[in-house]
Parts: sequence; structure tokens; C-alpha cells
Amino acid sequence: MDIILAIKAIIMGLVEGFTEFLPISSTGHLIVAGSLLNFTGEKIKVFEIAIQAGAILAVIWEYHKRIGAVLAGLTSDPKQQKFAINLIVAFLPAAVLGLFFSKMIKAHLFAPVPVALAFIIGGFIILWVENRNKDRHDTARIQSVDDMTILDAFKIGCAQAFALIPGTSRSGATIIGGMLFGLSRKAATEFSFFLAIPTLLAATVYSVYKERALLSMADLPLFGIGGIAAFVSAFLCVRWLLRYISSHDFTIFAWYRIVFGIVIVATSYYGLVSWAE
Repeated sequence: MDIILAIKAIIMGLVEGFTEFLPISSTGHLIVAGSLLNFTGEKIKVFEIAIQAGAILAVIWEYHKRIGAVLAGLTSDPKQQKFAINLIVAFLPAAVLGLFFSKMIKAHLFAPVPVALAFIIGGFIILWVENRNKDRHDTARIQSVDDMTILDAFKIGCAQAFALIPGTSRSGATIIGGMLFGLSRKAATEFSFFLAIPTLLAATVYSVYKERALLSMADLPLFGIGGIAAFVSAFLCVRWLLRYISSHDFTIFAWYRIVFGIVIVATSYYGLVSWAE
């Protein structure tokens, strides 16, 4: 394998892992990083989705006890059955809308400048929600993911559907949407982690299967390197984020989004960087 190509795959994997579970949009960062690295094209779009499998494995590793309990209790434990049903209900809105609109979204919105605009708008939404929920998260209606109702799950699922727009952030949409609908910051973040498993797994399998004609066995090392880098960085990020939210809000991520988005728009407008689609 070409060493430069391998280095690019590692960088993209690290970008995926470090951004997937933060409210800053992994897709947006991958599009921008791919443009800077000249790592673009139809096959690379599949690569960007496929390496999400590494991030999924990081969450499964972190929550393997709870996931095992859910699987073991599917036929006998009402608590685990309720949790599984909530995940399915939350997963469906984005899955259904993605099937109908993914082609149109990829054709028109998978480019750095539209992503940057989504970054900025999303940043202001996070600021608004955090200001609205200031000093409220300890008295939130839902303190644990096990306290959620099916309606709560459906609302968060609808929020996640906004993440079909590149730059919005799947984790950001679910976490901020959860807080808006009455979940504590911790409960919203943990449910976002769990919801990532079926969502990212479905997206990975669907994309790889749909674009299988573009791929060959020779691509496995590249995808493997990217997936391993995504796993390691996502694992570190999940551990860090769980500690971070115990004493901090998401305001810093909002300002990061706004500044990052402005930089992309400004460099494009003044011709300082020729962003590739």
C-alpha cells in the first residue's frame, strides 16, 4: 500500500473517531479534511462511512455490560425490552428519511461551504439550548435513559434526522434535542451513544453494499487502517466526554463550530483555499 495513502487513511480515521461523538459533526470534519488532503471521490465517500464501524466498536466496548444485559433480557426483562424498543423507535425517523433523501443530500450538500454554514447555524442552536437549560440539568425530567418513554425516543429520533444534513452533527442533534425535550445532559449523551450503534451500523452496511461495485479486496487494508484509527480515537473521546459532561456544558463546542464555520466560509469567499467538493 502507498505510504502517503495509508497516512491519509489514518488521519481520516482519527478525525472520524475524535469527532463522531462530539456535537461538532464528524461528516463535516471528514469532508473538510478530505478536501485539504486531496482525499476525495466516490470511493472515499464510502470509506468515510465504512470507518464509522471503528467508532461503533468503541461504544460497544465501553458499554458492553449494558448491551449484554439488553440482549440477555430481550425475552424476559421489561426494563431491557423497553430500552430496546426506545432505540428502535429513535432509529426509524433518520433511517426512513435517509432512504428517500440521501441521494439528493449527497448531490447538493456534501461540500465544505454548505457544511460550514451548517456548523455555524448548529453552533447558535447549541448556545440557545444551553442558555435555555442553564442550571436546569440537575432537575431535568429524565435523569436516566431507562426513564425515557417511547414518545421521548421518537422526539430524539426526529432530532437525529436533522443530522442527515452534513455539518449538523448526529451526536449534536441527539444530545441537544434530548436536552430540549427534558433529558439531563448525561442521559442525553448516553442515549446518543447507544443510538449511534444501530444508526451508524445501518449506514455503514447500506453504503458498502450499495457501492460494492466501487470496491475490491485491495481496498481492505486502507479501510482497515482507517477503522482501527477511528476505534482508538473514538474510545478515547467517549471516555473523555463522559468525564467532561459531569462538570461542563457544550458551550465551548458551540463556539468552536461557529469559528470553524466562519473560517471555512471566509477562506472560500476570499479565495485563500480552493475547497474541493
